[in-house]
This record gives sequence, structure tokens and C-alpha cells, in this order.
Amino acid sequence: MQPGSALDGKVPVFAFPSSMDFYLGSQSTYKRVVTLYNPYEFAVRFKVYCTAPDKYIVVDPEGSIKPMCQIDLVFRHNALSPANCNVTDKFRIQLHDHTTKQVIGKKDIPATLHPGVPESKNDDRLSISPFGEPAERQPSELRLPSQQPFGVKDSQTPSSSRGGGSSVNPIILLTGLVCVIALLLPNEGEQNSVPVHISHNLKLVFSYVLGLVTMVIFRS
Repeated sequence: MQPGSALDGKVPVFAFPSSMDFYLGSQSTYKRVVTLYNPYEFAVRFKVYCTAPDKYIVVDPEGSIKPMCQIDLVFRHNALSPANCNVTDKFRIQLHDHTTKQVIGKKDIPATLHPGVPESKNDDRLSISPFGEPAERQPSELRLPSQQPFGVKDSQTPSSSRGGGSSVNPIILLTGLVCVIALLLPNEGEQNSVPVHISHNLKLVFSYVLGLVTMVIFRS
């Protein structure tokens, strides 16, 4: 698939978690990590916008993501006061075509500062890991944005050192494999020795399903 073919329509934006919660009484929640995925076979550019930019610091709010890769975005709340509690701001992540810079997708992520500490006993020691699951870490240990292929976890990520993780359903793995194979097939109308061709719209569907499967695998 050529990068320009993504402009036939808007593409889904995969980011996890879908919201961020900061707690005034819990220092470990002052930083949050959102993982932005690119399940497509073409590179994309991204840019992060905010309805209240003076209240937050975003590490590397714009850049590019290689095909089938992901990047971690670090958000820090910079206006921690009771006056800002229970106020929901919004971040918008826009994807742009790497060549034309045209917007091809967007996703809004709400961010709220809460008074006190999280209700769960352990939540005040937890931050969201780049792979969509809680991981114990101190603010100084937050990993800066870096790109890595799907399914490859950084050796410093706490979740990679755990034992006894839950196994992934084989059907989910098979579904992901089918999606990858479908995305590697040539587009409809292309001259290729491979006898099977699929349409661009169908590839978008496979990309969407692959993104969902990827998030399920990361959370298991």
C-alpha cells in the first residue's frame, strides 16, 4: 500500500489508555503515559493538541511513527492546585499523511485532575504502562517516547520481567496472524505474481482489527 492511499478516507487512531486521571494527593500520578499505535503499513505523522496547553507538559508532542510501530507519549500535569480539580481538559491526537501533511485521523483523550488519592489502595503507586496495563514505577523511571515494533517490549519495562502472566487465547493470535497476512497481500489492481489481491477498504478493516488484537495481547 502506498502512503497516499490512506487519503481515501479517515483512518482509526489507536491510543491507550483512552483517558487520563491525575490525583492531587498522589505524586506518582502526576505523569501519565499514552501509547500511540500505528498498525498500518505506511508511516504517519502525529501531533498532540490540548484545550489547556499551559497546564500540561507533553514530551515530544509531534513526530512520526514507522509502519507497524508504536510510540509512548509522556504527559505531565503542570498546574496542580485545588482550583483545577474536577476540571476535564482534552488532548487531541491528529494523524497526518507523511507526504501531504493532510489530516487522516484524530482521537480525543480527556484528562482530569481529581482531589485526594485514587480509591484503590495500590493506585497511588501505579501509572499506566505503555502496554495498557498497570505497572509499578516511580516518576523518575518513566520511559521517554521511543518507537518499537508491535509485540516487542523494552527490557526495562516492568511488565516484561513478570512471571506467570496470563496466556493469550490462540484464536486471538490466529486472528492477528490472518490480519498481518492480509495486509501483506498486494492491493487490488496491482501487478504482482501473488494471485490473491484485496481492496484498500478491506485492508483498512484488517488494520483496525489488528489494532484491537494488538491491544488485547498487550493487556493480557
